[in-house]
Amino acid sequence: MKLYYSPGACSLSPHIALHEAGIAVEPVLASTKSHKLQDGTDYYGINPLGYVPMLELDDGTRLREGPAILQYIADLAPTKNLAPAAGTMQRYRLQEWLTFIGTEVHKGFSPLFNPNMPEEAKTIFKDKLKSRFQWLDGELASKEYLMGDHFSVADGYLFTVTNWTKPTGVDISDFPNLLAWHARVGARPAVQEAMKAEGLLK
Repeated sequence: MKLYYSPGACSLSPHIALHEAGIAVEPVLASTKSHKLQDGTDYYGINPLGYVPMLELDDGTRLREGPAILQYIADLAPTKNLAPAAGTMQRYRLQEWLTFIGTEVHKGFSPLFNPNMPEEAKTIFKDKLKSRFQWLDGELASKEYLMGDHFSVADGYLFTVTNWTKPTGVDISDFPNLLAWHARVGARPAVQEAMKAEGLLK
């Protein structure tokens, strides 16, 4: 199995899930700037959309979009409890979290990475993100993880995008529950391993 990734991008999330699941994968670096692999291969020939993550199975089947990949990985290792069983209300709660993170947080950062975005507009997007993080801080007041006492693939996804607050200048210092949760997730051995694999930790 291959995971096409770019260091620290949203592909870190399935990278974390794979380490949590104990599933071996071949990481393939796909630059989000040049859209080429290290051997010069045009990444658009692999994923016409040009972004990561992309999971390629041993039979050549390719799966796009982080939330779909995360649930696929979780279902490969059901004993790891990375996702509730399919068809249960808790599974829909997980999908609720993945959708929220993808649409309200992840995509909220996109304008902040755009060098052509005016500063006035960036301020608006930062304020919107902070309102979402404030709500998350409240949600995490009485929980170890997003789904309760157990780590799920949603935690890996939120951890990944929360890492973008520093390089984009989104201040989350007023949210102690969020910061404590981020530290808790970041200390997990599988998260450390995934970050080391992407060169984000030494």
